[in-house]
Amino acid sequence: MTHRTYGVAVVGRAFMGRAHSNAWRNVAAFYPDGPRVRQHVLVGRDRTSLEASAEALGWQSVSTDYEAVLADPAVDVVDLCVPGHLHSSMAIAALEAGKHVLVEKPLANTVAEAQAMADAATAATERGVRAMVGFNYRRVPALAWARQLVADGRIGTVRQARVAYLQDWLVDDTAPMTWRLRKESAGSGALGDLASHAVDQVRALLGQEVLGVNGTVHTFVPRREGADGVEEVTVDDAAWATLQLDGGAVASLEVSRMATGRKNGLVIELYGSHGGLRFDLEALNELEVCLDGAASYSRTLVTEPEHPYLEAWWPPGHVLGWDHTFTSQAADFLRCLAEGRAPEPSFEDGLAVQQVLAAIERSAAASGATVDPKETR
Repeated sequence: MTHRTYGVAVVGRAFMGRAHSNAWRNVAAFYPDGPRVRQHVLVGRDRTSLEASAEALGWQSVSTDYEAVLADPAVDVVDLCVPGHLHSSMAIAALEAGKHVLVEKPLANTVAEAQAMADAATAATERGVRAMVGFNYRRVPALAWARQLVADGRIGTVRQARVAYLQDWLVDDTAPMTWRLRKESAGSGALGDLASHAVDQVRALLGQEVLGVNGTVHTFVPRREGADGVEEVTVDDAAWATLQLDGGAVASLEVSRMATGRKNGLVIELYGSHGGLRFDLEALNELEVCLDGAASYSRTLVTEPEHPYLEAWWPPGHVLGWDHTFTSQAADFLRCLAEGRAPEPSFEDGLAVQQVLAAIERSAAASGATVDPKETR
């Protein structure tokens, strides 16, 4: 492969911006046969903070002017790590400027915004410009292997899926107000933050689309202290849903940021006609497998050279971490750019997830009535 160099701009210097910056800094070292990266510019609002982050994370320059970044011919890739209400306008502007775009999940705050982004990505593809949404858990080797096992029929026809994504960072009633608790900036609470990952995994692992949703949402702490006093929490703390899929499977979904003692627990269970799979993100190098009609589960450490993504990393038995998924994600994206292939997951995938999230909210508002995600707007 030709080692073309892509100039990258990351927008956002906080938690996600750091994770993505770390990936761009490391991708060529661990995927040496792929394209190269020039960490061209870190973008944000406060220059002083940006300069400190840029020095720590390896960026060549900083900017507080997004329009100037889009006009810069040295920028090939724009990576958006900003709150959801900014995704649509910033991504569409970047695509129209001819920049390849990676957007952190969820794709947008609303179905209308996600649809506009998907339309813009389709139009950009005709000009050779690519777009991807950052569901990094697709790059967890155990989950990528699980997807292969399902596709190869190793657990038979999938009948049931159970997905729970549980965190506890809001369990304290005195935890302060943040942008993630305001609908105008976050779009939703645990739904967009956590259920977006869960729904994407259901779609990716099963290869099925969601036909109908029954859901409910709840906010346990309705008011929190903000910088200017007590504010109303306008998003959900937790959500539950049942998803009916077009291949006949039924999935149950539970997400919460109020689950005491759970730090980042994404648990996925798949039950097929002659096997099953179990995964927990808090043990992300392991997959419990019951394959080809076996009577019980066995634990597999997913660190062998034949497992997905492991060729880039360490000897067998040397485990990976959460941060490695972003480096592998960056490598996948770069390879698609260099080879002119459509990256996965696409903005269309992000739109499909957004439709399911909206259907859960609509169902909750209608006392759990069944909602077709395709009918959400």
